[in-house]
Amino acid sequence: MTIHRIDSKILLLFTLLLLSSTALCGAPVDSRISAVTVYGDRAIVTRTAASDLTAGEHSLVFENLPSALVDQSLQASGRGIAGATILDVTAQTVFVEATANERVKAIEDQLRGLQKQRRVLDDRAKILEEQRVFVQRMLQASTSSAAVSTGSPAAARPTLDEWQRLYSYADETLGKIAAEQQSMDTQREDLQAKESVLNKQLGELRGARGRQSKTVTVRVMLSAPGRLEMAVRYAIPNAGWSPAYDARYRSTDRTVDLSYFGIVRNGTGEDWNNVALTLSTARPNVGGGAPELRPWIADIMRRVAAGTINPDLVGEIRLILTPGDAELGRGNGQIQMPTQSFKNLKNEAAPPPPPPDQDAARLASVVEAAVTSATFKIPVAVSVPGNNIIQKVTINDNRLAATLQFQSTPKVLEAAFLNASATNTSDYPLLAGPMNTFLDETFVAASSLKTVMPGEKFELALGVDDGISVKRRLVNRFTEDTGLTNKSRKVTYEILVTLTNNKATAERVVFKEPTPVSRDEKIVVKLLTPQEKEVGSLTNPKEVTREEDGKLVWRVNLKAGEKREFSLKVSVEHPGEIAVSGLD
Repeated sequence: MTIHRIDSKILLLFTLLLLSSTALCGAPVDSRISAVTVYGDRAIVTRTAASDLTAGEHSLVFENLPSALVDQSLQASGRGIAGATILDVTAQTVFVEATANERVKAIEDQLRGLQKQRRVLDDRAKILEEQRVFVQRMLQASTSSAAVSTGSPAAARPTLDEWQRLYSYADETLGKIAAEQQSMDTQREDLQAKESVLNKQLGELRGARGRQSKTVTVRVMLSAPGRLEMAVRYAIPNAGWSPAYDARYRSTDRTVDLSYFGIVRNGTGEDWNNVALTLSTARPNVGGGAPELRPWIADIMRRVAAGTINPDLVGEIRLILTPGDAELGRGNGQIQMPTQSFKNLKNEAAPPPPPPDQDAARLASVVEAAVTSATFKIPVAVSVPGNNIIQKVTINDNRLAATLQFQSTPKVLEAAFLNASATNTSDYPLLAGPMNTFLDETFVAASSLKTVMPGEKFELALGVDDGISVKRRLVNRFTEDTGLTNKSRKVTYEILVTLTNNKATAERVVFKEPTPVSRDEKIVVKLLTPQEKEVGSLTNPKEVTREEDGKLVWRVNLKAGEKREFSLKVSVEHPGEIAVSGLD
């Protein structure tokens, strides 16, 4: 009886040890990516998994994570049963055999299908070539001397009608063969382009998958059994986003519709399927503080003999370590779980259909402006594949009041360019990025937008508008010699610029004209028309203002149908014995 009790205790202890070792070894969890925050050069990925756990210590294993994730950035948080404690988080590199995933298999199947189509084309090409050779041999046989030289009835010379039918048949058949061969050449080019794209995607997927991955293990302690939703958060490179814009000027109400987009790139190798996507303007790669300023040293240059190194000329080499991926791992270890369920959007009542002439609206992101950056939370779930294919998402749409003016440089081109000036009325900056500009429904130009801070103005170039006529002509160029003893030469230019407003509305036109700039005191430049007292400056603006390098700028308000002429007269005087450049 005593032996039986001892055996039962041993058995119970062995069972507890077995269960404990199983828990400590950990069990893989079924996780999914629920949220992603994308920066300019990296992304912060949040993976979640829910498990029903017993009381005690457990190891939750997140397998097959990208090998490029930054270990120092790992964070973990849990939500669920009370009394749960996160003990630690570890990451380990695991080398595995490369196995094809669903996307790789799909691309390989597409490539096999394209190869079958190529073989069909090759087989058909051989048949067409045989048909072409047969028709040519038939023509050659029918026109050979042996076929027409004999006098036998079987080899009688063909009649003219038979010749015509033979050549018509040959011409029609060879024409069909040539047309089909050309069509097949086009099909081959299409197949080759498709194979090239698929092979590139396949190479990226295989390269991103590689032969290694990372496993993250989270150890937790539960005081009572229950369900725990665990989230791990990590930084990963090979991802980022950049801004892009569509600016559309509405001529009817003189406003600018500015559409702000985010071009998201995911080259991490893992897909972001139906995730809560956030774009951030923060720049963790720059670091948290201002860089050190090196002294500005002026010293005498010393010659260095060939093959020698002067120690005095060897500058200081400093390696600057900027807070990078490790900085992303700091904090309180808490992860804000998404509070909005995007699935509920499907259960809402469908809005009434818009009228036929109403433009379709775009969902705008939720903007959160922090002290040093802004974040844009995309309001719907987004899917971005992990093979570097970009995804374009809408951040916001703004309608901005615009101020119009026409700009012209008549000496270079007799045309007026329409420019719209608008102000960034949002609470966040417009980062520098490419911009497509439209005038109503017409595409005008592809340009770029510089960074525009809140409250700052920016301009849109909308192209040439023929409604404003610009004419420039050289009225007179007069050269004369002056002085009795010291001969001088004087050249006088007279230029006339004519502006005509052919529009039904008053418009503002700004145009520039150059005047000679003297680089030597012997060369004297005088502005005759307009007179110097009529010319303003930046502190005293007038209709005509002088800018740097002798440029004169006219700012003119033209009434509807108004025509005005502007005269520019300038003289250049210099000693007659010297030659002066620039006097064309």
